[in-house]
Amino acid sequence: MKTRIKYLLLVFLMIPIISCQEDFLERTPTDAISASDALANEDNMQLVLNGVHRGLYSQSQTVFPGGNTARANNHYWVPMGDNLVGDLIHSANANNLSWRDVMQWNEHTQPTSLTSSLLWYHRYNIILHANLLINGIENGNLTETPKLNYILGQAYTYRAYAYLSLVQHYGRGYLIGNPSTDPGVPLLFSSESPFTSQPRSTVQEIYDQIGLDLESAIDAFENGSGRPGGGAEAKSQLNIDVANGLKARWALSKGDWQTAADAAVAARQGYPLLSEGAWKSGFNTNTLSEVIWGSNVIAAETTFFRSYFYLASNTFNGSQIRNNPKIADRRMVDAIPDTDYRKDVFLPDAPNSNTSAANGEGGWDNNTNPLYTTEDEFDAAVASIKAEYGLVSGHNTHPYMHFKLKNANPGSIDPDDVIYMRSSEMYLIEAEAKAMMNDIGGAQTALETLVNARDSNYNVNAFNTQTSLMDEIKFQWRVEMWGEGFGYTNHIRWDEGIDHAANGGSGASQVLYQESFQRERPSVNDDWIFKIPQAEIDANPNISSSDQN
Repeated sequence: MKTRIKYLLLVFLMIPIISCQEDFLERTPTDAISASDALANEDNMQLVLNGVHRGLYSQSQTVFPGGNTARANNHYWVPMGDNLVGDLIHSANANNLSWRDVMQWNEHTQPTSLTSSLLWYHRYNIILHANLLINGIENGNLTETPKLNYILGQAYTYRAYAYLSLVQHYGRGYLIGNPSTDPGVPLLFSSESPFTSQPRSTVQEIYDQIGLDLESAIDAFENGSGRPGGGAEAKSQLNIDVANGLKARWALSKGDWQTAADAAVAARQGYPLLSEGAWKSGFNTNTLSEVIWGSNVIAAETTFFRSYFYLASNTFNGSQIRNNPKIADRRMVDAIPDTDYRKDVFLPDAPNSNTSAANGEGGWDNNTNPLYTTEDEFDAAVASIKAEYGLVSGHNTHPYMHFKLKNANPGSIDPDDVIYMRSSEMYLIEAEAKAMMNDIGGAQTALETLVNARDSNYNVNAFNTQTSLMDEIKFQWRVEMWGEGFGYTNHIRWDEGIDHAANGGSGASQVLYQESFQRERPSVNDDWIFKIPQAEIDANPNISSSDQN
């Protein structure tokens, strides 16, 4: 990792220039900023954080050498979680940005793939930035102020976020393995040369460090100034609620149920559940009341055909979507009660207008829906959907297509905000954690609060055993958080495989999905673990081919 980290630091020295204030540009060379300048005062350190914020969603070649325009970081990594496990289903054969290869498990299982490589280096890039700030503040001689504590809290939170992402993708799941001996990822604290390459720490060591970082973050935030201002931009800044939300995720993933429940309750305070209108508005902005944390994508950032919504939203005007509308598992959609307004964002009866559809049923000539008895009725239904949701003429429709994720400007290529954490997730974490502790009443209360806001006829008392309650909680995870990327980590935590054929089938095409149509559960299938990048093995003397997952 020595060579790679050296490159990452050089890029770090340039990232703040992209997003810094005009007066700072006037007195700093535009090709670099020294580490000493970056740590000289609070304003400069905030510029470092601004670079990290933007690096979450910028194209990866702007973050570090060797990056690639085909990955705009979290625009890709967030929906990838649902793409991998078949929650976000492809209806046709399209492979822009290797999105089909990811779905077919031909990316994360290859050590030379962009997906395996760039996720690794992006997360370590975040760690490098965090280390620089943490080491500079903890070991420096700056006067402690609320603003300095706020910066330090964000740095610790970012490091915890990056390590949790790394260990959950490149290590065996905590609950299905042996954390004290399972290999995790290299644990690094350095921010200045000479850099020292490190071997893989154990999963337990990484989890322990995440816990320490989150406690340090919460302590710093408690003495910090808090988020400046409000609106979408403010929620791109991390705060104590984000730290508690990550703590809830971390604790849930390792079976520390009480900590998970408590942290989830703390994280969601002040983020009221969405109204029906807000829930159906498209999940395209941080200004939604539930959003605890998300990237506020600035207009100058040219993600466009690299964006989250290009890959996942059926209103985006891009070939990945126009030719391949994304659909939801029909088993899930059919199970949503009619009294639950979330069902409205899925269209089971949308005509299959794509003559290249993977199921071979596209076009009027292959229509199987008895609702459309004539071609005119079929075409009118297609036109009605396009008019209602702002689709362009080239957009295809497909049964069970979704309109949960919608562009703020439908039919455009505008990149919208990327949401990472909502209060709904925190209710689900609390419910799951309490169910796992066999606190049936506590789990029911958390679940009821969330689902009553969605379903006017919800009766949580129907789920009065641990087994039935956990089944219902899993269902609510899938419905509420669909398309927001939680599928991969949920499957690992629950040790669930993939079976598109079971119980009448998901609607995915076996010909298109190939071996990913059915996958054994993570505890018996190591293909769930991402491959370490071959470039890392080649560059790091402490990691060899024998360390490969």
